Amino acid sequence: MAKTRIKFCGITRSQDVQFANNLDIYAIGLVFYPPSPRAVSISRARQLASESASFITRVGLFMNQDMRTIEQVLNEVDLDMLQFHGQEDEAFCNSFGKPYLKSIAMGKDNDLSKATEYDSADALLLDSNEFGQPGGSGKIFDWKKIPQQLGKPIILAGGLNPENVAEAICKVHPFAVDVSSGIESQKGIKDESKMKKFVEAVRTADEC
Repeated sequence: MAKTRIKFCGITRSQDVQFANNLDIYAIGLVFYPPSPRAVSISRARQLASESASFITRVGLFMNQDMRTIEQVLNEVDLDMLQFHGQEDEAFCNSFGKPYLKSIAMGKDNDLSKATEYDSADALLLDSNEFGQPGGSGKIFDWKKIPQQLGKPIILAGGLNPENVAEAICKVHPFAVDVSSGIESQKGIKDESKMKKFVEAVRTADEC
């Protein structure tokens, strides 16, 4: 059975990168959206990216930011992949020469029809935020809303934690899971015990 991939998003500290390097995860997320409590500066992101293990994918998260801002980040930070959380269209997302993830809002008044507009995306990240709002709320959404066929690998996000991620995997069978607040002691500060328990819960669920 295929292993569910794990992405730790909203990394802000060196010690969290170093701890994650020793866990069975595939990606870390660095947030470049300034209003987020997990946002990092370019210089900080450069350091965190350099400290991540070579086998871990470094993902940069943006939301409705202009091309110049994103290009500046790419010129200075070694990112492997981009993640777009706003109203960016496919042409914009696909214009940076990097693989990308596109977030689809699954909260109230979601518009799942947008999921079909990103043929070039590597995967769709389904989050619990409402349309036009950032993620990281710590809330789950109704997993029954997820269509059987989206035509893309699914990354499940939104309110996941060590206590509920196994249930989520067994019900949804996503390609990957994305966690931020569910492994924190406070916003932007990851908790080593929760990080470890989250990975253990995912690996247990892979048997279901």
